[in-house]
Amino acid sequence: MLETKNKIYDCESCLFKIISCQFLNTEEFELIRRTSTQMRYDKGETILRQGEKSQNLLFLHKGIVKFNYKNEADKNFIMTIVKGPKLLGGANLFFKDTNIFSVIAVEDCELCLIDSRAVKSILLKHGNYMLMMSEQTVDMFSASIFNFISLAHKQVNGRIADILLYLNDFVYKDSGFEFTLSRKEIAEFAACSHENVINTLSRFNKEGVIKLEGKKISITDYPKLKEISRLG
Repeated sequence: MLETKNKIYDCESCLFKIISCQFLNTEEFELIRRTSTQMRYDKGETILRQGEKSQNLLFLHKGIVKFNYKNEADKNFIMTIVKGPKLLGGANLFFKDTNIFSVIAVEDCELCLIDSRAVKSILLKHGNYMLMMSEQTVDMFSASIFNFISLAHKQVNGRIADILLYLNDFVYKDSGFEFTLSRKEIAEFAACSHENVINTLSRFNKEGVIKLEGKKISITDYPKLKEISRLG
């Protein structure tokens, strides 16, 4: 983790400011800006830790993060994967000040820590701004909800197909992408064993649904992968 003295991003062109200033005047946004800190996190670093108090929202400018949940049996699950630019951390703004999940950098990330107390003071005056922040939070967690529906109703083939489609459509946005997720992390995302992931990816590769080249994966038969997902 590195707090930068030199600004990573010009606040004037920041997407968070552009969105916020549709609802706020310059002075109101300045209160948020003054309480924000630009940070860099290396791959594997924990940005927010499950169970700890947090007074910050996150705006992810660049990079990919995972939302981890560890249950009482110390088993780890990946709830969702998110790519910047994206507003994160809404749960501790609207529900409680204790982190529900850990947020961990999947690759090197650049983000702003935004003081949630400053944001709350502004939200009390602007209902439309509160609605926008609520929508951002719901959007962020919707992927987690659909992932758990997949886990509850699908076999391993369907789960891994869903994950490949999600990574293709919403994270890497490319039919040929290089995994920054390890096979272990895919297993935690799909709630299956590491061996299940290796065997399923190998079978998809042999059947011509995907093509594996080291860490790079290409979806070569998108309709077939969608069909595997549908059948579960």
